[in-house]
Amino acid sequence: MRKIPPLATLQAFEAASRLGSFIRAAEELHLTPSAVSHRIRDLERLLGIHLFHRIHRSVILTDAGRKFARNIGDAFGQIESGVQEISQAGKSDLINVHVVPSLGAQWLMPRIARFTTMYPDVDVRITASGEKVDLEDGMVDFDIRYGAGLARAGIETEMFPPEPIVALCSPNLVEENPGLRSPTDLAHQMLIHSEVNLYTWRNWEADHPGVQLNLGRGPRFDRSFMSIFAAIDSLGVCLESMLLVERQLASGVLVLPFGKDGPRIECHSLNYLSSRGHLPKMRLFREWLMQALAESPSLNND
Repeated sequence: MRKIPPLATLQAFEAASRLGSFIRAAEELHLTPSAVSHRIRDLERLLGIHLFHRIHRSVILTDAGRKFARNIGDAFGQIESGVQEISQAGKSDLINVHVVPSLGAQWLMPRIARFTTMYPDVDVRITASGEKVDLEDGMVDFDIRYGAGLARAGIETEMFPPEPIVALCSPNLVEENPGLRSPTDLAHQMLIHSEVNLYTWRNWEADHPGVQLNLGRGPRFDRSFMSIFAAIDSLGVCLESMLLVERQLASGVLVLPFGKDGPRIECHSLNYLSSRGHLPKMRLFREWLMQALAESPSLNND
């Protein structure tokens, strides 16, 4: 069992040593100066040393008192920091989510407010990058990846519903090109290329016999969200998942020149450790995410 003096005596000593006065320590602790003095004397008796020189109405730390004050001050500082940290957090749980940038910016972020409203005691930290993450190091709870999941023992993978891949452009581009009415008209349009997508303009051309695209022209990007904004700026026609452009379609800054029919591709996966899937915070976020996907208008078959 640890031999620790009563906390009240340590509080009195810490305040008196820091403020250099029993009176000021008493004011801070809402005690009388006499009570502070008695507590410090009790501490001195327990330790078997003098902590203060008492000269008339002033007090000065002894050498042992100064050393003890440093140690006690550090200890109380750590306690204070711990209290502030947990108080400022104000939440019982924190979910760390790693997500690929385009899905994070275009679909996940606009919906996080709904999650925090439903579960105010759970905070969400989102990190977006195209880098691989190690779920086993404990820094990330969920890894939302583009493409296939993590095919490893101990990892649970749930694929997102298949996403429709469609041609998109600005309404201005349609107005300026009245001939943009059917897929064959793309032969004369500038194409915006997302170079790392699972389904590209080359795949689209293969699925549309008789349509020859100018695949050698057009701006190229390694992120879908950049291709989407290029299309909004009327740089050309992009080929992206409707899941990523729900807000832009709803606001009218993008349109579907050939309608919403297109190949459906499994583009994203949710990955997490099997050993952590039972945790309440994990279950809450996973169920919320899957429900949000089920409610996404772009994934409905209507």
